[in-house]
Amino acid sequence: MSALKLNDLIDKDASEVFEKLATTTDRFERYDNPHAQRIAVIADEIGKLFHLAKHDRGSLRTAALLHDIGEVAMEREYIQRASSITDEERIDLARHPVIGEREASRVGADRAAQLIVRWHHEWWNGTGYPDALRREEIPLAARILRLADSYAALTDLRPFRPAMTTRSARREIAQRAGLEFDPAVVKTFLSLESFPELDSFENDEFQVEIKAQGSSSWDLFSSIDR
Repeated sequence: MSALKLNDLIDKDASEVFEKLATTTDRFERYDNPHAQRIAVIADEIGKLFHLAKHDRGSLRTAALLHDIGEVAMEREYIQRASSITDEERIDLARHPVIGEREASRVGADRAAQLIVRWHHEWWNGTGYPDALRREEIPLAARILRLADSYAALTDLRPFRPAMTTRSARREIAQRAGLEFDPAVVKTFLSLESFPELDSFENDEFQVEIKAQGSSSWDLFSSIDR
């Protein structure tokens, strides 16, 4: 689905504001490729297979565009650092969904989108944050966004690690079904037919460089949550 068609899901003027904020957030997080827009498309494709209503898909798209707006509001140096984060920084970073909920409200996102932003780091097994929700306590849209965000992060190049291949990322997602991800959402995601936003940004030269530096398999928490 093109970005233009996705824009039909929410008010045009609001969509333009949210997309500008998404671009700002991507830049702050040092993504070279569009990240939030990519997540919005992946999440919407999953949502369609769950037969989400149009207004629910609109809220999901809005949340995808704004999901990390809390990180921008926090303005932490470690978010942009080309290295792993400390335990203290990780605890601090876990505040960003709550701050993101507030910022999403401030910029005019609907209440459903605000709550999806708040809960997009909740895990199926109850070990996520900020509210330790589990299973169906987590709204379906938030479960979808959790997976879409994770897949997009895993398959994108970051300053602190290389991108996974699509095959490796899909395998990682499948292995975390029932732990981090809703198994039904995983099954639906894996059934998607190929479209551009699912492609990996893996860079062979960067992969070789990382191996030459002796880097081991990178931290999954960092790969998904930064």
